[in-house]
This record gives sequence, C-alpha cells and structure tokens, in this order.
Amino acid sequence: MTTSEQRTLRAPTDPIIESWSPGKITSIETFSGLRGPRTERRTDNVVSFDLHDLERNSGTLGVRVDDDLSCLWCTFHHDERPCFTPQLLDEIRRFQIRLKRGLSLAAMSGRMPLRSVVWTSAAPGIWNLGGDLRLFIELIRAGAAEQLRRYAHACVDVVYHNLCKLDLPLLTVALVQGDALGGGFEAVLTNDVIIAERGSKFGLPEILFNMFPGMGAYSLLCRRLDGTRAQQLILGGRLYDAEELETMGLVDLVVDAGEGEAAVREYLTRNQRRHGVLHALSQVRRRCQPVSYEELIAVTSLWVETALRLDDADLRRMEHLVRAQQRRYERTRREPPMPISAVG
Repeated sequence: MTTSEQRTLRAPTDPIIESWSPGKITSIETFSGLRGPRTERRTDNVVSFDLHDLERNSGTLGVRVDDDLSCLWCTFHHDERPCFTPQLLDEIRRFQIRLKRGLSLAAMSGRMPLRSVVWTSAAPGIWNLGGDLRLFIELIRAGAAEQLRRYAHACVDVVYHNLCKLDLPLLTVALVQGDALGGGFEAVLTNDVIIAERGSKFGLPEILFNMFPGMGAYSLLCRRLDGTRAQQLILGGRLYDAEELETMGLVDLVVDAGEGEAAVREYLTRNQRRHGVLHALSQVRRRCQPVSYEELIAVTSLWVETALRLDDADLRRMEHLVRAQQRRYERTRREPPMPISAVG
C-alpha cells in the first residue's frame, strides 16, 4: 500500500464539532458519552459489542437495531428545517465513532454482529434538504471564514466516513422516501445501495444563489458518471425524479410510495449469502475510483472562498429558500407520521 493510500485510510476522525459556537471545536476524546464505562466485554480475547447500546430515540438521530437482518436503521429526526444542522452532524459523527470503536476488533476477528447500516428520515416527503442555509447566511455576513470552514469539514467527516464504511465490512443503504437536495443528495451518493420511492426528488440547487455543492458532489458524481455529466448536474440546478436517476445509474431501485422499507428488507434478505462479495465489490470500487479525504477537504476551501464572495442579492435568494424550506417543513409536521418500524 502506498503512503498516499495509507494516509487516505487514516483520514482524521477529529476535529468534530461538540456544540456549535463560533471558534469552539474539540477532539473526539472530550465528548461526553465517548469516555466513561464501555459496553464491551471480552470473550476468547475478542471484544463483543452490544449493538443495542447504540439504540436511541431522542435527539436528531434515531438508531434502531434489526437483529433479523443484522442491520442498523438510522433515522433523521428533524426538530427544525430538515437539513444538516451542526447538531445533526455532531450526532452522526458520535454514532460513527462509537460504531467504529465497538466493532473494530470484531471485524478483525471475523465475528461481525452487523452487516448493514440503513439511512432514512422521519420527515414525510423529505430525506434531507442539505446544508444549514440559515447558518451560512449568518456566517457569510459576518465574514466568518473559519466557522464556515469548520462546518464544511464536519460535513466532510460525515460524508467520507460513511463512504468508507468506517473501514468495517459493512454495506450502507440510503432509503429515500422524499427529497434529497444539495448536501442531502451528496450524503445519499456515499452509500453502496440507493433505494428510492416514486415521487422522491434529487438535485443540487446551489447554483440558484451562485454557489456550488462543496461537500463531495463533484467527486462522487465523477466516480459514478463522468466529469462532464457531473458538471451538468451541478450547473443545471434542476430537480430529478428518482426514475431519471435510476436510468442514469445513480439510483439502484425505485419502488412505489410506501414500499421503501419492504424493498430494503427484501434486498438485505435476498443478499444475505452474498454479503461478502458485495462488500468486496464496494472495496474494489473504492480502490479503482478512490475519493480521498484530502480531495474533499481541498474542495471545501474553494467552497468557503466562493461563499464569502456572495453579494446581497445572492444572500436574499438564499433567505427566500430558507423560508420556503421552513414552510414546507411546517406542512410535513401536520402530515401523519411514518410507521414506527421505519423511524427508529
């Protein structure tokens, strides 16, 4: 393995945002919940980790263990606009770190109790609408380059480590039962399998306010498509139906509305005996079409520079989008909740 490959596989897991206040950033070791009593026990010199200790229903990330499928259902529970707030990013990274800590020795021993991680959302009709535009506006107007950079790096940490499966023998699945836009689309693209319900929309709307998606879109689309089509998707700013992306090869399976969870279960059940080869192919894809941590971080520097050059007209367009997102979120809160089995 080359030095570059080693560096890529050891991409930093810190710094991570502990609580979002300007200039405050810390390492994973200082997080509450990551120190203290471990939920591991040693059996035959191998650490056994109880996945059920990861289960949670509070906060912005719900986690539920599915013993029958050897998978975790990870669900976004948005208590404000359904975007990647600093709180959600923080909770995802805490989860990723605990999962890696708990399962690293089990993976080396070949005794993995977990095969798959499924990402979904509890918001009706919305998977995730992307970056925290309200925060962007505030930081851009303040000229707070360092805070913008820290937010971008927090996004890259989440994106990169899901893309790399925490260096564990896992498959990741995005169950999209609503719109995945901007950073939401980028996060979807980091998964091995994308299953979407009809009516879901995907897109990169950043061009509407003279920005570009800076947390992995170009890198990920280049690997799945090519540079020309990646740029077309970014500059077009349009929304795509799930069926269109299935034709392009970006979505693996489209099912009728309400059938997404059943489709995920059927896929995981059908491929239980092929898990090893599917994971191997995921590794092959990463080797042949690598996306390095350094590449993603370098792009965020250009993203910050571009953001700080936005003028008042661009920021007003962004504010208009924030208001539209808020109105849409308020409508979803009046809709019937999703089945409990799908929301962790």
